[in-house]
Amino acid sequence: MVLLFPWKPLLSLLLFLSLFFYEHWISIPSCNIVPNTDLNQQEHDVVEEENDNDEVLKVMLVANLLLLGSDTSFFNLYFRDYYMSKVFKKSFYSLKPDMLLVMGDVSARGSTLTRGKWVSVLHQFHGMIGPFIELPFHVVLGDMDVGGCSGLDSNSVYWVARSFPGLDSSGCGAFDIDNVSFVSLNAVALLCGNNKLRFSVEKAVEMERIDSWMDSEKEMSDYGEFTKTSDSFGRRKDLVTSGLGPVLLLHFPLHQAENGGCKEGNIVRKAPMPLRQGLNALESSRGYTGAPYELWHTIPPNATQYIFQALKPRIVFSAHTHEFCDHTHSDGTREITVPAMTWKARDDPGFVFATFRSGGNTAVSFCKKRTFFYDGSDESHEYGGCGSDDEGHE
Repeated sequence: MVLLFPWKPLLSLLLFLSLFFYEHWISIPSCNIVPNTDLNQQEHDVVEEENDNDEVLKVMLVANLLLLGSDTSFFNLYFRDYYMSKVFKKSFYSLKPDMLLVMGDVSARGSTLTRGKWVSVLHQFHGMIGPFIELPFHVVLGDMDVGGCSGLDSNSVYWVARSFPGLDSSGCGAFDIDNVSFVSLNAVALLCGNNKLRFSVEKAVEMERIDSWMDSEKEMSDYGEFTKTSDSFGRRKDLVTSGLGPVLLLHFPLHQAENGGCKEGNIVRKAPMPLRQGLNALESSRGYTGAPYELWHTIPPNATQYIFQALKPRIVFSAHTHEFCDHTHSDGTREITVPAMTWKARDDPGFVFATFRSGGNTAVSFCKKRTFFYDGSDESHEYGGCGSDDEGHE
């Protein structure tokens, strides 16, 4: 009598194990340290690391979640969004961050949603970030959250801003975590020219400038290095030197000099073909009427210069373009553009992990998810200032 081997149970077991390990593998991010391209800052960082290498604050930065709330399709809900929540969970336990920063565009249609649908987006957001809800987190407002220039309204901005901790009625915020100062600005208002919200943003910048000046004056007075003279005010306004101000958070990148920034490229080139039309529709709905094309994705030059002079930021984090970018501005300020954290925009979602050290320097890592889709394209990303993302592992 011939005994038949029970292949069906074995195949079922193998299939289950394969799916289990695939799910585990796809949700584990791969992180690479991004070296600072500014040589002077590199030398400074080496000295700081030799003198004091203590980690003060570890922060995970994500952007462009583009959540749909109750309008989420079955496929997004049980595949893309499910795996993205797994990525958040794996990142939380493997990287052990102290804080989460969301750099805007939480919602794909926030500016057009009813209040009921906006609540569903918030529930989806809280469910996706999972254990991060127990940590301090801050959300920067993006144009998909509050609308483009043609529909920007102070009441709707306030309505969205009050959904997130630490934002005032104009969508700005300032806070300190473990002796690291952060300032987040409503970049949409800065982009859109003369409007009431822009004046509120400029007021927030001036308040932060005064606070930084007073802190610097007090520090110098404590060390006996400050003497009052008739022209002391002229020197006081420059006490906060470049790079010693707060960490600046914006949804839109700052203006970059010609041929000095990242090569932006097509933001949807890595998305699977069925999604490209939808993403192009999102872009066309942003509605920046009357603004030149090059301003659609960056803060205008005059506003950029004003921010540098007023805040002298330690480092700048921005988003919006769906691409990672590491750029050093002419004054030495480093700007990191956070990539999209969604498979709706690209097939290799990513985020940034920043470690702030007590010496004042900041270590930046670019983290990517495993490839979920492949559209047959062999196009490679160009990361301004950092070249390949395989430079080293954290």
